[in-house]
Amino acid sequence: MTTSDRPFQDRVALITGASRGIGRALALTLGRGGATVVVNYKKNADLAGKTVADLEEAGGRGFAVQADVETVEGVTELFAAVREECGRLDHFVSNAAAGAFKNILDLKPHHLDRTYAMNLRPFVLGAQQAVRLMDSGGRIVALSSYGSIRAYPTYAALGSMKAALESWVRYMAVEFAPYGINVNAVNGGLVDSDSLAYFYGVPGMADMRTVLDRVPKGRAGTVQEVADSIAFLLSPGAEYITGQSLVVDGGLSVAAPPFYADTSAPLSLGERPTWEA
Repeated sequence: MTTSDRPFQDRVALITGASRGIGRALALTLGRGGATVVVNYKKNADLAGKTVADLEEAGGRGFAVQADVETVEGVTELFAAVREECGRLDHFVSNAAAGAFKNILDLKPHHLDRTYAMNLRPFVLGAQQAVRLMDSGGRIVALSSYGSIRAYPTYAALGSMKAALESWVRYMAVEFAPYGINVNAVNGGLVDSDSLAYFYGVPGMADMRTVLDRVPKGRAGTVQEVADSIAFLLSPGAEYITGQSLVVDGGLSVAAPPFYADTSAPLSLGERPTWEA
């Protein structure tokens, strides 16, 4: 087994919200690369245990830590467990997220408070503690989303918080660079996950197919595709990348109306042309 086959050998990684979705896919990816993965979860111990078992079967090590990162105490307890068990940290991935999908006029103060407490504060507090454990440098990655750069129905609270998160990434990248720590974000588009199904289940929401037709790649992304992008930013090959938001959206954010899906001949996109004899 070569170093390139196991790029995360002897690395310690902490992923919040790692029992399912993108977090789980990333945990397994890092496990295959030889990492020790701290699988954070809020409620479902069975799913977290399954993630640990699967990543260990893939060749890594892991352990689960229950902690509600929506609370300050939960973040503190999570990093205390990492310090006690591992004594250091190489990678911190802030993945856990939640939000209220409502129009702006329907948002209540508690919706705003929870969106901040769940999506931004854990990243900032977690990064502060991660730096103290990264005695040989390290990588920090935050999960952002398409709503940070585009406006669409019911996403104002979460999207604006993700935009703030990307701003924090840039500031952290500058302050933490002297410590050998890179900080980046991965901005995911429409990703086939439980969260996507929940969002498109909001009463009155547009049909998902009408949106997927606007994605140049013609489909939703997979959790593995996003996990692979995060893993790249954690890998040795991304050593000179910091302060960036890597957009993983199948081209969605570069498309604009009028959309090709709404055109007709002779403008509609047909089959790929081939050379004629």
